[in-house]
Amino acid sequence: MNDFTYYNPTKIEFGRGKENNIGLHIKEAGVQSVLLVYGVGSIKKTGLYDKVIASLKESGIACEELDGVVSNPLLSRVNDGIAIVKTNKLQAVLAVGGGSVADSAKAIAAGACYEGDVWDFYIQKAQIKEALPLFTIMTLGATASEMNGNSVLMNDETKQKYSFSSVLANPVLSIINPELMASVTQEYLAYSAVDIIAHSIEVYFTASHHPHFNSRIVESIVKSVIETTEILLEDPADYEARGEFAWVAIQALNGLTPAGTAGGNFPNHMIEHSLSALFNVAHGAGLSIVIPAWMKWYKNKNPQQFKRFAAEIFGLESADLGIQKLEEWFKKIGSPVSLADANIPREAIAALAENAAGSAKLWGMDDMYTVEVIAEILKKA
Repeated sequence: MNDFTYYNPTKIEFGRGKENNIGLHIKEAGVQSVLLVYGVGSIKKTGLYDKVIASLKESGIACEELDGVVSNPLLSRVNDGIAIVKTNKLQAVLAVGGGSVADSAKAIAAGACYEGDVWDFYIQKAQIKEALPLFTIMTLGATASEMNGNSVLMNDETKQKYSFSSVLANPVLSIINPELMASVTQEYLAYSAVDIIAHSIEVYFTASHHPHFNSRIVESIVKSVIETTEILLEDPADYEARGEFAWVAIQALNGLTPAGTAGGNFPNHMIEHSLSALFNVAHGAGLSIVIPAWMKWYKNKNPQQFKRFAAEIFGLESADLGIQKLEEWFKKIGSPVSLADANIPREAIAALAENAAGSAKLWGMDDMYTVEVIAEILKKA
């Protein structure tokens, strides 16, 4: 194990009906006003919006709203939220929805405490020094946004999809009620499963040092995702499977799996962000396209770990068979595995590679992932 510091300040409230207490939790934190951030209206259809508003009113929490957050969240909408917070001198942000809503809320929480352009955090022009308290009620398990300080955002003008990470953007408290996730479509359940697996295996495969314990955690996460996804595709109302899926999603990206590792990075996410940015592909769908292609390109750089993955996850003897089996599973659950599946023409590879190279430079990965290399990987898709 390499030296590391592990710190996660987020409190999780997990279980049925926990969302009804959000007002009390916010009041106990000394907050009197919030910006409620949510998506395009699903929380109103399910009745969750009414529960949240009632809880806030009961605890005397003043509330302004920002709706319309989309699955690839936009900088322009975040700027709208920052303006609302500053105009009304709001004290905190409450995100109710999936990962995109949480990511937008983090950007608002940080941007409201900054005099410059919030995009500065994403292009590493500035570092987050403070942020408003953030609370979340999650309706989708996938990104672990409820227990990390990561935010991914798309600049709708430049078509760049970049990210920041700061513990100051971690939620103070997140509520996870698996019942709130039962309305997720099978399509987005599949995309969520892919995203969780991606969060787990990126460092697993790329780290120069990856302790056996960490590998076992990752393997457990991947196997649990596969198992619970298949149960939920058959029975979306299975509370136990839904709860385990939600909890596993959090473990994949709350800082646990990379602790004590060295040298790992996230090339699949780096490349996928360009698919989302240029073609508005759902993040998980883009990942299921990129991951098998990247694995085929990268496998010989860490053959033992790829062989281990095939054996531990699928009981297979070779890296190639393990990659093939994962790709088949992505296809089985209904997630695309090729550019053609997502209606992305082969002629777009050059533009995708050029766009992704910008992320590679920001993430310090441009020595390995040149425009030419990224194009080579995408050709395998």
